[in-house]
Amino acid sequence: MAVERLQPEEREQLATALIQMDLRSDLTALIQELYAQPANDEITDDDILAEIKVVRQQPHSV
Repeated sequence: MAVERLQPEEREQLATALIQMDLRSDLTALIQELYAQPANDEITDDDILAEIKVVRQQPHSV
């Protein structure tokens, strides 16, 4: 009932705040899930640099 008493602009602000809270919650859960996974020590700095070079050599598309 309290929400029904709000002006349309206030309802929009409330909706935006609720969406942002939900997105932050989802992001936090994703970060926690990623950190819970074991580290992949098989990838070396050289592997990363080689991949960067390959990507940089590819033609850019706009």
